[in-house]
Amino acid sequence: MSGFSGPIRNYHIKARVCPYPGSKVKRSPVPDEKVSWLAEWNDYKPVEYTADSVLAGPTWADPLIGESNFSPKFNDKDGNVERKSQAGPYEIEGGKPKNPVGRTGLAGRGLLGRWGPNHAADPIITRWKRDSCGNKITHPISGKNILQFVAIERKDCGEWAIPGGMVDPGEKMSATLKREFAEEGFNSLQKSCAEKKELEEQLHKLFSQEHLVIYKGYVDDPRNTDNAWIETEAVNYHDETGEIMDNLILEAGDDAGKVKWVDINDKLKLYASHCQFIKIVTEKRDAHWSEDSEAACPAL
Repeated sequence: MSGFSGPIRNYHIKARVCPYPGSKVKRSPVPDEKVSWLAEWNDYKPVEYTADSVLAGPTWADPLIGESNFSPKFNDKDGNVERKSQAGPYEIEGGKPKNPVGRTGLAGRGLLGRWGPNHAADPIITRWKRDSCGNKITHPISGKNILQFVAIERKDCGEWAIPGGMVDPGEKMSATLKREFAEEGFNSLQKSCAEKKELEEQLHKLFSQEHLVIYKGYVDDPRNTDNAWIETEAVNYHDETGEIMDNLILEAGDDAGKVKWVDINDKLKLYASHCQFIKIVTEKRDAHWSEDSEAACPAL
């Protein structure tokens, strides 16, 4: 089943945060009216920064632009690396991709490995909140059933988030969604072969069900730069009866410091654009979001 897609807003906010995550690097200030590349700004000279962890040349990172062995096929499938943007063709200037949403005050790649789009996947796993007798709990004011989702606390910034991650080269999106949820929500990387097999069987039941594609496209992420940015596909897998997830014990792993079930409501404060994704899930599932039908997500 398909859901919402397209840009969340016509300019980014978190992609201009200062200092840049994991560093003391300060972005060049970019006012709202100058974010768009269409806005004339002849004096724009963004700070250049690419993290040492990226420059070290790990397998998930591109070489520097201009290196003799690196001829990326931007706006196309480049071997196993997907360089197409879900927002459509992006411009190339000086051999480097330009962020399709606009200026961020920072050139280079920051913490991101790929020039251009860095594709991610965000599995939103939900169930209905139930009482001790197994009955769905309804919010007393909105009159709608309360949804819960699996949230992780990110180690890098301490913010709560959807347990997602980057798509490996050549990996199918469905495989990334399941892998990231297993690694961050169940610490699958540290489990024995027998434990991994049992977990895989349970998750197969969940991920084989009908699902909702909540969002596909650009993400307003603090790691974004003028030349590298995050794009994601957020997908909701819902355990209607609760029987699948009730048999599994959450255990934080990989990039997650903590993991837990969280009641969904308009008071949530989550990483990047995750709050907006969660709000869309409540609309699709006709679940409780707010006591005020006009309430907006704090992250907007």
